[in-house]
Amino acid sequence: MTVDPAFLDIAADLARREPTPFYVYDTARLRSTCRSLRGLPTRARVYFATMANAHPRFLEVIREEGLGVFVNTMGHLGRALEVGFEPGRIVYTASGMSEALMREVRATGAEVNLDSIGQVALWRTLFPGQPFGIRCNIGDRIEARETRAGFFVGPQSRLGLSGPELESVFGSPDIHGLHLYAGTDILDLRYFEAAYRALLELVPHFPALDYLDLGGGFGVPGPGQDPFDFHGYGALVAQIMDDAAALAGRPLDLVLEPGRIVGAEAGLFVCRVTDVKPRGERQLVGVDASSAQFPRPLLYPDSALHPHALLPTHGRDPGPPVPSQVYGCSTYSRDFLVWDGALPPAQPGDLVVLGQAGAYCASLRTEFLGFPPAPEHYR
Repeated sequence: MTVDPAFLDIAADLARREPTPFYVYDTARLRSTCRSLRGLPTRARVYFATMANAHPRFLEVIREEGLGVFVNTMGHLGRALEVGFEPGRIVYTASGMSEALMREVRATGAEVNLDSIGQVALWRTLFPGQPFGIRCNIGDRIEARETRAGFFVGPQSRLGLSGPELESVFGSPDIHGLHLYAGTDILDLRYFEAAYRALLELVPHFPALDYLDLGGGFGVPGPGQDPFDFHGYGALVAQIMDDAAALAGRPLDLVLEPGRIVGAEAGLFVCRVTDVKPRGERQLVGVDASSAQFPRPLLYPDSALHPHALLPTHGRDPGPPVPSQVYGCSTYSRDFLVWDGALPPAQPGDLVVLGQAGAYCASLRTEFLGFPPAPEHYR
């Protein structure tokens, strides 16, 4: 995986004026991905999953591009309202909501998907006759896969109403939407299709449906993988929604909740080399940052494979890449930003740039180790 040289120039220019470490976002790239999602050939309402990146400027760009937002906390719902999202452009889906929280969410006017039979009963007690959606665990209807963050459907998932629970609410006039989240970081359209077709089997049992919420999980390519197939996905969901209309006897709205795919490629994380330890054919590159500030490699050490590059100081030719690890400036043994990579021989003062940093990076920052949040810049 490589980092776009034009994007590297943006990082280098900013590093001349700003202390490292920092994040930098290319808003043109962010807007381009939003337009790819809005251009899907079907009736789609696209809601960005704010857990991927809830920075106010990021959300402003999302709003300007005509997307809504998917939230699962009052903190993110409140931020969405602050940056100008109308309540009708906000979907709230969570689990284990208290009565107080349910009342608070309902008062905002956001669209709500519920996660359990108990939550359905509570909603009906508080708001009789008011419409809602339900999260569907269709894992008994497909061969569930473990994706990056585990299982999202099937008996190993805690989320949604399972088979018998779904059957118990068949025919409900207040259920206006069916919500599904098949998994995360999926590039195989066949798995999406299997999950979506399992959801279609439920459509005839809910006479008041307005929408199908197919969630997110759109994959960001790793080493040797092709980019997500937007064209193929568009054709798939167009057919799914045609079939849903035939089953329901009327067109239904499509709701999508993309997260990481929206912003990942639009962000870089930039830090500066402070130390280099030769270890045979390998180099250990110390930087002025921490995995507490760039946490995906800390959470997913075996699979968070971010593109990385070295920008040498003074324009020197650094030579060919060598096996490299990039470690943070703490004594925590797992403080690595790159576990298994390749960089040219580094020197103190060089810049290390990590790509695919626009989603689930700054938003996952932890106060563990005591590092401050890295500043976020938009270009």
